[in-house]
Amino acid sequence: MNYTRQEVMQFVREEDVKFIRLAFCDVYGKQKNISIQPGELERAFENGIAFDASSIAGFGDELRSDLFLRPQEDTLTVLPWRPEHGRVVRMFCDITRPDGTPFEGDARQFLKRAVREAEEEGFTFRFGSELEFYLFELDERGKPTRIPYDEAGYMDIAPEDRGENIRREICLTLEQMGITPESSHHEGGPGQNEIDFRHAGALAAADNAVTFCGVVRTIAGRNGIAADFSPKPLPGQPGNGMHINFSVRGRGDQHDMISAIAGVLENISAMTAFLNPLEQSYERLGSHKAPRYISWSAENRSPLIRIPAAFGEQKRAELRSPDGCANPYIAYALLIYAGLDGIRRHLELPPAANINFYTAPPELLSAFRRLPATLEEARAVAGESEFIRAHVPEIIRRAYTA
Repeated sequence: MNYTRQEVMQFVREEDVKFIRLAFCDVYGKQKNISIQPGELERAFENGIAFDASSIAGFGDELRSDLFLRPQEDTLTVLPWRPEHGRVVRMFCDITRPDGTPFEGDARQFLKRAVREAEEEGFTFRFGSELEFYLFELDERGKPTRIPYDEAGYMDIAPEDRGENIRREICLTLEQMGITPESSHHEGGPGQNEIDFRHAGALAAADNAVTFCGVVRTIAGRNGIAADFSPKPLPGQPGNGMHINFSVRGRGDQHDMISAIAGVLENISAMTAFLNPLEQSYERLGSHKAPRYISWSAENRSPLIRIPAAFGEQKRAELRSPDGCANPYIAYALLIYAGLDGIRRHLELPPAANINFYTAPPELLSAFRRLPATLEEARAVAGESEFIRAHVPEIIRRAYTA
């Protein structure tokens, strides 16, 4: 719901709100927050709330450590798992320097800039993520184990699927927060689950993805288990992906979408260090339906980009390489810039790869470029990329390529 500042102040007074969480992410997408009480809200809107940036991953050292959180009133939401009396609400924040200028390491503002540049050229990008996660049991000290919560398989049902009620609680909690999941089901790994989201504008979609990860971990913890979004939590089992569905609207030319997909294919190697940020990420790529080769096809689930069977506004492209540890703000911003690059250069798609990349012979596979095979290689490609240097702020670029 798009509140104004005055409406937020009124909501806090009338709805017995006692704590306001000012939320943001570090450069790697991990959610952080500072809690304030209602008496500090007006000051937060007017001047921001200071915090020590040197203690936040990727935000720099002690030399210029003072940054300010400025709550964005249109992101207000109640945290439903907190008490009805003495409510807790949350707002996402922009991060600024003391003089009010945007902080270059704020990935949310990086995405805002990408959205603004696309709109100035007449284009709107929309995103919807398919996020996978494992549920694991806890040990006697309450620490996560690697024992899956169940042994069910793809789209199995209860009683084999023990995650059914967890997913239900997650979806209902998200609905209370104004986020509507599209579907949910058990995934292919033991204890693995997936919940998908409807298309939304880039900023809302990224906020929703960050909110989702927090809700999943919270609901799992309340049920005495642990949620894990890491790329390859169990050797020999499917990894956790964050498949990103994207579309572009603009001049009414169908060719714009084709060129945008071509732009993503053109720049994907340079983007991989940001979409797959852990060494473990590269254990996932190339196995269990996770792509390795730079390719596209309709419906086929083994290439990098799939064009799902869909109609009308549901027509989209699905990028299958990102994993659950990618920062969604950075991921969506890079996809916007890659799409714009393809549109500006009128790039054409190569022929569709209508083969199964997991069973095709080596001589057939040799015709395709591969994604970086290791994190070190991905960082090197990103560090040398003119595309990355042109679009990614230095502090974010350094965090992912150093």
